[in-house]
Amino acid sequence: MNDVKCECGHVNPHGTVLCEACGKVLDETDNRKELLDMRYEGSARRSQTYNKTIIDKIWNFFSSVKVGVWLIIITLIASILGTILPQEMYINLPPDVYYEQEYGWFGKLYYQLGFHDLYGSWWYLLLIAMIGISLVICSLDRVVPLYKALKAQRVTRHEGFLKRQRVFGANSEAEQTDLETVKKHLQAKRYHVREENGDILAEKNRFSRWGPYVNHIGLIIFLFGGMLRFIPGFYVNEDLWVREGETALVPETNEQYYIKNNQFILEHYDKNNKTFEKALNRAGEVVKNYQSNVVLYQREGEKIPGEKPKLKKLEEYKIRVNQPLSFNGYSVFQSSFKTEFKAMTFALTNKSTNQAFGEVKVDLTNPQEKYDLGNGYSVELLNYFPDFEFDDNGEPSTKSRVPNNPAFIFRMNTPDKPKGETSFVAIRQTIEPFGNNTYKLAFKGIETKNVSGFIVRKDSSLWVFIIGGIIFMIGVIQGAYWNHRRIWVQRKNGQVWIAAHTNKNWYGLKRELEAILAGTKLTMPDDQLQRDKEVKEVV
Repeated sequence: MNDVKCECGHVNPHGTVLCEACGKVLDETDNRKELLDMRYEGSARRSQTYNKTIIDKIWNFFSSVKVGVWLIIITLIASILGTILPQEMYINLPPDVYYEQEYGWFGKLYYQLGFHDLYGSWWYLLLIAMIGISLVICSLDRVVPLYKALKAQRVTRHEGFLKRQRVFGANSEAEQTDLETVKKHLQAKRYHVREENGDILAEKNRFSRWGPYVNHIGLIIFLFGGMLRFIPGFYVNEDLWVREGETALVPETNEQYYIKNNQFILEHYDKNNKTFEKALNRAGEVVKNYQSNVVLYQREGEKIPGEKPKLKKLEEYKIRVNQPLSFNGYSVFQSSFKTEFKAMTFALTNKSTNQAFGEVKVDLTNPQEKYDLGNGYSVELLNYFPDFEFDDNGEPSTKSRVPNNPAFIFRMNTPDKPKGETSFVAIRQTIEPFGNNTYKLAFKGIETKNVSGFIVRKDSSLWVFIIGGIIFMIGVIQGAYWNHRRIWVQRKNGQVWIAAHTNKNWYGLKRELEAILAGTKLTMPDDQLQRDKEVKEVV
C-alpha cells in the first residue's frame, strides 16, 4: 500500500494515524475534538494495516493481546489438570495399566488425553511455543513502529496535536526571559531539551516505554529455557535406588558413571541429650542424619555389549541430605531409603514328625534353580514372584522385580517321593495345589538390607532461567518506577502554548509542571480530561 506524505514533508507508512514528525492527524475527515490516543504515538501497526495474505492473518492472530491471554489461561488450566493424578514419572506400573486400575474410567480417560505425561506431551509444548510466538509478534508489532515514531518526532508540532493533548494551555503574555527560565527549570529536572525556531521540546525517561517489551524478552527467554529441558541431556531428574553392597549405573550419563553403595546410615537424636529431652519425649524418635557412604566410578574404554564394564574409582563420598555428590554437572541427592528383603530361609520338614532334613536359603535377588540338601533330599525352584499378586485371571504374577512380597513355587524331592511334591509358598501363606503333601518348607527366618534412594539431577538450562528472570525484573523496574514525560513550549499565533504528555502518573507530571513554570508569567495548563468530567457532572 502507498505511504502517506504529510504537509510537513514527512513520509509516513500506510495506516499511520498521526504524522510521526509533526503529529498532524492524517485522516482529513477526522474533525473530532477528543484527546489523542497516544498509546503508540498513532503509529502504523502491521496487524491493523494488512490483512490479505495468509502471513498477514497469522501475524494478526498472534499479535492480539486477547489471544495471548487465552493461550496463557488454557496452559494454566492444562497445568492444573496435570496435578490431579500422579505423573508417569512417579508410578511403577505401565501407565496404560496403572491409571485404569487405580482410578477407573477417569484414569483411563486421563491417560488417553495425554495428561499422564503432561509436561512432555506434544500439545503442551505446542502451547508453550504458541505463547512464545505470541510474545514475539505482539512485541514486534508494537515496539518497532513506536520506536520509529519517537525517533522521528520533531520539536515543532502541529497545532491540532498540541490542542488535543490532555494537558494543554495558551498564554497571551510571555517574555523571552520566561522561556529562558522555563528552559533552565527543565534542565534542572533532568529533561533533555531540544530547541527549533524558538520552540522547545523537553523529554525524559523515554527508556521506560520499553519496559513491557523488555518483560517480553525475559519471558521469551524463560519459555525457551523451559523448552530446553525437553532436549535429552539438558535436564535430568531421575530416581536411583541402590542396595547396600551393589553398584548401579547413574541414569542419563551415557553409561559413563556408576555408584556403589557401601553403607546406609540412619541416626536418631539421643533421648538422653538434655538439650532436646522435652521435645524428644513429646515427638518420639527424630532422625538426625540420613547418610549413604558411596564410591563414584567412571567406565574405562569403549562399551562392549554383554561385557562387564571396567570401572575406574573417582571418589569416595558421604551423601547426606542437602550435601549431594556433584560431578560433571550432575548432583546425586539423598532423598529416601527403604528396607528390602535380602534372603529367606526355609527348612524341608516332614509334616507329621516335624523332622527337618536341611535348610534352603533363597537369595531374593539371585535365586538358584536347585538346592541339594544331601541324602536324596533336594528342592527345586520352579517359579519365583518377587512382588506377588494374583492377576485378573486368578493366576499368580508379580507387580515388579523388587522383592516386596516374595512368593515361590517349589518342588520338594525326597527318597520316598521321587517324583516330588509341589508347594506354593508365600509370606504367611502355603498352598498345596495337588493335594496334601507329606513334606513342607517351614519358614525359618528372613534377612533384610537397606536400600538408598537417590535423586540424580542435572540442569543445564538453569542459567537460561536466571538470565530470563533478571531481564524480566529489569523490565518490571524500568516500566514501574519511571515514566516517559514530554513537555512542548511553542509560540503559536502570538501566544505561548504549553502541552504535556506522560504514559502514566499524570499527577506527578502536573506537580512537575508547577515547579517548572514557577517564577514566570506563564500559567499552569489545564487538565482537559478532568475539566471535561467536571463539566459533565455540572450538566
